[in-house]
Amino acid sequence: MTSTIQRAELQAKIWKIANEVRGAVDGWDFKQFVLGALFYRFISENFSQYFDDEHTVYAELADNLISPEIKDDAVKTKGYFIYPSQLFVNIAKTANTNKNLNTDLKAIFNAIESSANGYASEDDIKGLFADFDTTSNRLGNTVENNNSRLAAVLKGVEELNFGNFEDNQIDLFGDAYEFLISNYAANAGKSGGEFFTPQTVSKLIAQLAMHKQTKVNKIYDPACGSGSLLLQAKKHFDNHVIEEGFYGQEINHTTYNLARMNMFLHNINYNKFHVVLGDTLLKPELSHEKPFDAIVSNPPYSVNWIGSDDPTLINDDRFAPAGVLAPKSKADFAFVLHALSYLSGKGRAAIVCFPGIFYRGGAEQKIRQYLVDNNFVETVISLAPNLFFGTSIAVNILVLSKSKTENSTQFIDASGEEFFKKVTNNNVLEDHHIERIMDLFDKKENVAHVAITVENSKIAENDYNLSVSSYVEAKDNREVVDIKVLNAEISETVEKINALRTSIDEIIKEIEA
Repeated sequence: MTSTIQRAELQAKIWKIANEVRGAVDGWDFKQFVLGALFYRFISENFSQYFDDEHTVYAELADNLISPEIKDDAVKTKGYFIYPSQLFVNIAKTANTNKNLNTDLKAIFNAIESSANGYASEDDIKGLFADFDTTSNRLGNTVENNNSRLAAVLKGVEELNFGNFEDNQIDLFGDAYEFLISNYAANAGKSGGEFFTPQTVSKLIAQLAMHKQTKVNKIYDPACGSGSLLLQAKKHFDNHVIEEGFYGQEINHTTYNLARMNMFLHNINYNKFHVVLGDTLLKPELSHEKPFDAIVSNPPYSVNWIGSDDPTLINDDRFAPAGVLAPKSKADFAFVLHALSYLSGKGRAAIVCFPGIFYRGGAEQKIRQYLVDNNFVETVISLAPNLFFGTSIAVNILVLSKSKTENSTQFIDASGEEFFKKVTNNNVLEDHHIERIMDLFDKKENVAHVAITVENSKIAENDYNLSVSSYVEAKDNREVVDIKVLNAEISETVEKINALRTSIDEIIKEIEA
């Protein structure tokens, strides 16, 4: 079975389950229960595989056969522990008849999380199931309704044919997970879409950040959301290329949990990722891990932050070099400066940006001046509109580098029809579109109406405007008219009209006679 067919079948089944079981519960909220069940099944089967061999089926063992030494070794290796009786397969068997399903699940999830207490994986496991609240009244007003919906979720996920992990052409759990998030985001509008970067855009951003780097020390996303940008780097580059793993910070607690789940779902072990909760701008938690050879990010657009109301921030190592803080009502450049500060001397940062920051005046102009005068801006790429869920904005990608040799900046206009495919209500980047953009980015050649490289001195003369449209001349799609040919055609038409009038006059004279 091809990957395309496999993925299509999986997505159809997943969406059917989601629609059947969510009932009166809001779709974006109920996503947590569907994803939680998928995650529970994944870590159960992944954990079982750690023990299973030709003589042992872990799910069939009695809990009392598991010694403390076996448990200790498992937690050190996998990051968590699950007893046979707690496995998804054993709970799902009796889900429809278990009158204590909701409390049993709650106890199991607490046990899985607490199994990591005191171990290196504790921070990576703690609170993973916080949003899979099996006793929530969002599932129903009675215990029976609650258990009925939980059972429907578990049985639906149980019926999915994931087969043997090694035999699959696709990343089944990861693809199912991302499919659910993207569809719920599409239906939830901004409340969902702001947490999700479409896979195709993520792929482009990852390739820009990793371009021509045979290996990087680690990859970082300062506003990581559900982790999709980091995971695209894993999907498209061999594991050994990213030596020390995946790092991210996220301010929203729900999406912080999703990001950590997503790491496990993509078989990234707890010792290869470090995702933390908190406000990146005001309380960065990963400064001790910098510098990073690759940074990818889609930070929130034009959000408020404390900015100049906190006088200590202007002395922060991240913002001080620019000599000015991003406006209080538009924190975009605060995220850009943060990323630049965490970037290594050989690396790249690829950041999705709101277009307005590239041409507005005031503090934003001064920050652009700092970036251009210090030759940190490698490329600005204008993408097509309507690529993201919940917004039709035609966003830009800013590529930063500290190792440029040419004192110039590249501008690419990838907003034309040759750079996207229209699918239902959204536009989509396909592989050949990404390849074209990457080819333009790599060669740095001027292409009429598409790409141009501009000396930084010219940008300075243009008030440090970094809008792509200021440098890439738009193609004139108006029809070219040859005025001589047009005049000849008009003369010919006039002659025909005059001849016709003469004929009509003669006919009228004959009738009147």
